[in-house]
Amino acid sequence: MKILYKKRRFDYNLTFGIFWLVLSLLKIFKQEKFSWFNWGFLILSFLYLGIYSYEKKNQYLTIENGMISINKLFPKRIRLTEIKQIKKFAGDYILKTDKTALTINTQFIDENSLKELNTELEKLNIEWN
Repeated sequence: MKILYKKRRFDYNLTFGIFWLVLSLLKIFKQEKFSWFNWGFLILSFLYLGIYSYEKKNQYLTIENGMISINKLFPKRIRLTEIKQIKKFAGDYILKTDKTALTINTQFIDENSLKELNTELEKLNIEWN
């Protein structure tokens, strides 16, 4: 099961990616002399568009095969069976095991997906603090 990002996050990354792309292409083709600064805008646009496509494909969280993982460049995973405590703090969920803790930022999560996440976490029969 994938826990989805809010749509606003995608809109933000796509908008800034297109903005920086258009700006960089205008500056590159309009100027007669070469400037590394203008190529920096182009790189920035590719970064935003890359983040957009990566997050659109992978989404925020994945729960499958008894594991929960946050999908980022270096994913963080824990086994659902190893979770000892679930703590709510400042809108975040902190899932604690004996060795590690996984913090889930609920502000990134779509409302319907947050309900699904809550349902999955409640199935664990672990006390929430």
